[in-house]
Amino acid sequence: MSLLYLTQQGTKLQKEQGRLVLSLPDSAEIDLPVEEVEQVMVFGNVQLTTPALSTCLNHQIPVVFLSQTGVYRGLLWGDRHDYRAQAAQFEQFKDETFQLAIAREIVIGKAWNSKQLLLKLNRRRKIAAVETAIERIDRELGAIARLEASPSALDSLRGYEGAIAAHYFPALGQLITTEGFSLTTRVRRPPTDPVNALLSFGYMLLFNNVMSLLYLEGLNPFLGNLHRSDRHEAQLAFDLVEEWRSPVVDTLVIQLINQQVLKLSDFLPPKPDGAVYLNDQARRRYLQAFEDRIMTLVKHPDARESVPYRRAIQLQMRRYKRSLQDNTPYEAFRRVT
Repeated sequence: MSLLYLTQQGTKLQKEQGRLVLSLPDSAEIDLPVEEVEQVMVFGNVQLTTPALSTCLNHQIPVVFLSQTGVYRGLLWGDRHDYRAQAAQFEQFKDETFQLAIAREIVIGKAWNSKQLLLKLNRRRKIAAVETAIERIDRELGAIARLEASPSALDSLRGYEGAIAAHYFPALGQLITTEGFSLTTRVRRPPTDPVNALLSFGYMLLFNNVMSLLYLEGLNPFLGNLHRSDRHEAQLAFDLVEEWRSPVVDTLVIQLINQQVLKLSDFLPPKPDGAVYLNDQARRRYLQAFEDRIMTLVKHPDARESVPYRRAIQLQMRRYKRSLQDNTPYEAFRRVT
């Protein structure tokens, strides 16, 4: 099974005699066995015929639509619901104790994994600023563990999460070894430098994987715990992305930069709003590297043998379903250095 990334503008995906056919500009057609396609990601001006879309719906193949630069637009998915799990979601959505327990574990897992990456990268370099950041993250983790239930507990938890990020990203920037690349703070919407551009693109790809797996598990992606607002956004997907940012995306970005797989020449000039993006060729290399990373094997407590990160994400969702339905405490994924 594989993900199909459609990035070349003017590409057309159609159905012919029971198979998917990919037509690239100025290139021969490519036959794609339907049973080998797990997900389709459409970037920009790419055409999918109605029969091709119907085939994806019939075979439960999610189709994610993005702008040419990778901004998420929406997702096409066939009907698939776990009504027992969704009923529990709506019930637990009103339970402040449940909300705080899940949100706390998510933030702890995210912070733990961020700290583990800093420890791993700084093992030989022993940069004092990174060691200080690790100590400060540990202090924030201690404060989170002591946080008591109250009407303001979730806001306090989000405050600790923000403080951890303020320690983490500058420390991560200290561990970049390639000249010309730097990271002092997280900049989004839009990213205004190459490192933030790589992080934003990777987080978007990770979010799309989480969204697709949520639908596969029959969960409602709009009922979150840590992330809650009146806006119609996939709050649960935002929740369940958090503990995977560092193991999947941040690790990949540092590798691509420090190993000089990507260079400054791979980025387009800044847009009028300051946004920085990869050029088309570099974006395709990044997509391949991301796919390699998310299929890297990792140990998970719920599997006898090592599994790809994508499977580990799905196992975490099943943990979340058990917490909804059986009052089993949710345990976040914790990376081992």
